[in-house]
Amino acid sequence: MDEPARSEPRSTPGQIRLTSPQGRWVLTTTVLGSGMAMLDSTVVNVALPRIGADLNADLAVLQWTVTAYMLTLSALILLGGSLGDRYGRRRIFVIGVVWFAAASLLCGLAPNAGVLVGARALQGVGGALLTPGSLALIQAVFHPDDRARAVGAWSGLGGVAAAVGPFVGGWLVDGAGWRWVFFLNVPLAAVCVPIALRHVPETRERGAARAHGFDVLGAVLGALALAGVAYALIEAPGRGVAPGVLVPALAGLLLGAVFIGVERRRPDPMLPPQIFAIRQFTAVNAVTVCVYAAFGGFFFLSVLQLQVVAGYSALQAGTALLPTTVLMLLLSARSGELGQRIGPRIPLTVGPVLCAVGMLLMTRVGPGASYVTDVLPALVVLGVGMVTLVAPLTATVLASVDVDRAGLASGINNAAARAAGLVAVAALPLLAGMGPEAYRSAPAFAAAFRRAMPLCALVLLIGALIAWLTVRRDVLQPATEEPCQAECTYHCGVAAPPLDPGEQGPPEHTTPP
Repeated sequence: MDEPARSEPRSTPGQIRLTSPQGRWVLTTTVLGSGMAMLDSTVVNVALPRIGADLNADLAVLQWTVTAYMLTLSALILLGGSLGDRYGRRRIFVIGVVWFAAASLLCGLAPNAGVLVGARALQGVGGALLTPGSLALIQAVFHPDDRARAVGAWSGLGGVAAAVGPFVGGWLVDGAGWRWVFFLNVPLAAVCVPIALRHVPETRERGAARAHGFDVLGAVLGALALAGVAYALIEAPGRGVAPGVLVPALAGLLLGAVFIGVERRRPDPMLPPQIFAIRQFTAVNAVTVCVYAAFGGFFFLSVLQLQVVAGYSALQAGTALLPTTVLMLLLSARSGELGQRIGPRIPLTVGPVLCAVGMLLMTRVGPGASYVTDVLPALVVLGVGMVTLVAPLTATVLASVDVDRAGLASGINNAAARAAGLVAVAALPLLAGMGPEAYRSAPAFAAAFRRAMPLCALVLLIGALIAWLTVRRDVLQPATEEPCQAECTYHCGVAAPPLDPGEQGPPEHTTPP
């Protein structure tokens, strides 16, 4: 049902100024909404050892706690943006926030591992609705002259949320308990939703844009394909080459092939195959997959290494990770400017190499490791590498396509990164020889961690090689038309590149709620 007239703002969508009271409210609610999802992507890893101990869970449960969320989020994030365009961006954003909060509450109340994993999957659905919706609201309601500043503020404040996430998560885990990592989202949603309903005008696409259907079948097939592969990879260490592992693996691969076939035949596919005919777009997405697969595996295992092997508390482990996100928050904009000046090839080559060095340095972290001499150097090198590559990567994705496809290109890039991280979290323990009980034994986990980090470094080096061989130096330079420029210049998310609509043309047509 539509909201009562008294709750509807009077300002015209597309004309709200950032400095107006309503503009500040719009920015506040979008930052709160997206900040919930960004916080969740960083705080949960810190809580994993306590979750395992409390629920008497093996390593597979910890993997599913991460991958269940990433599975539904990566599979549905493109669909979530389309739903907002058709049914109302504010409406879908609010539904996403409420859904995310309800699923978070269920996570916090979970009596066993099965409920927790299921609730995490539901969280991902909410995240797929609110994450693209928060940025779409900014693009739709602000005056064209203020959109770039609004997106920049949204990006920077969201980066702060991601940066403080591990610290907040560690503090909650050591204090109130791991369940409060999830309960934290409920009061944030309780503040976010009323502000959105009262101060954010409803907008949606008109005409032909609303006439298209939704690729629900594509989204379901993509999710099932990822689920089958992830299930096989996670279960293989404990069950070996058994029918219960082989059948899901083959089913996942088969469903992946069916997904590609469906997307080729649909008139309005979620993932248009023709966009991959653009060489630069395909190349930079290949780099993205390599980079974020390594990041996903690293941040999953490193937090466990710090707590299980080095003996850090949850708060200490969360705080230990701050250098990477702080460096990104402080230097990402300058990295983007450097990429514009020298081209993206060098940053996209050097950045993964630096990240690989940082991950190899983490192999020095063992029992009683010193933070200053063992942990900090590795994370600083890793952070510098992330700073070097993330902003140019996002800019190259946008510059490789037409302006009117920038939002789609960014969404695909974001989804590809999340899917890569999901597969890495599922596969890396298997490749490193981690058994189901490995995280309960410091020597066993330390040995497997030392095998896992070179694998992550190898994937990064493959990404660097792809970038050097395929990314053009002049891709960010103007050609016949001004290329699409990245607007999200500050980003601290480690799970995926920022969603970024790029430069926008004339304001879109909007309709009242």
